[in-house]
Amino acid sequence: MANDQAPERSLTKIIPVEAVFFDIDGTLCDSDPLHHIAYQDVLKEIGYNNGVTIDEEFFIKNIAGRSDEDAAKNLFPDWDLEKGLEVIHQKDVRYRVRAAQILEPVKGLYDVIQWVRERGLKRAAVTNAPRINAELMISKLGLSDFFQAVIIGSECEKSKPSPDPYLKALKELNVSPDHTFIFEDSQSGIRAGVAAGIPVIGLATRNPENSLLEAGATFLIKDYSDPKLWSALQELDSAEAKLKEKNA
Repeated sequence: MANDQAPERSLTKIIPVEAVFFDIDGTLCDSDPLHHIAYQDVLKEIGYNNGVTIDEEFFIKNIAGRSDEDAAKNLFPDWDLEKGLEVIHQKDVRYRVRAAQILEPVKGLYDVIQWVRERGLKRAAVTNAPRINAELMISKLGLSDFFQAVIIGSECEKSKPSPDPYLKALKELNVSPDHTFIFEDSQSGIRAGVAAGIPVIGLATRNPENSLLEAGATFLIKDYSDPKLWSALQELDSAEAKLKEKNA
């Protein structure tokens, strides 16, 4: 079985690697629970769902990984979009208060950051989060000097699951999709990366694994300490070394 699965975990087809892209929410940090609590608070205050608190299944199905516009449409299909977005913005204010206090990185994140740094790869954060949220999270995680570009879905023609944000990241960093890979935790994010022609490693931090695989993830990891990831990165390093040897 292991031999059957190994090709699916391989990233060697993208050598030489030029860049690594990261989503933010749920990928750099386990922020979805903070968003969920903030949504519960604001929705309860307006009497949403007759005051019954939204559960995690509802949050994942209708909100997680989506742009503000898509979340507003899912939550309030009969409302004017601007009215729905105002509720989302209220949620964001509460989220930022919590995130500024207790935001934590996904396990093993800084080991991967170091791996990227040591190889001199280009890197971008690509997110559907509003810029104010994205910059807060990146700063809180101590990564403000790490990312060379921060691409915001709402600042593109279309947000994820459209490939536009990832296509913009490729353009800004002047790299090829054939030599780039992505870390993502949501179905919409994975679909966006795949549509841009870039292989995606899915983080199964919160969202159902089957939905991530159906979206087209190359393989899934539990977090950045997952042995599957480091096996793939080691294989990638070996393939890079052989390529350099061949071209020497």
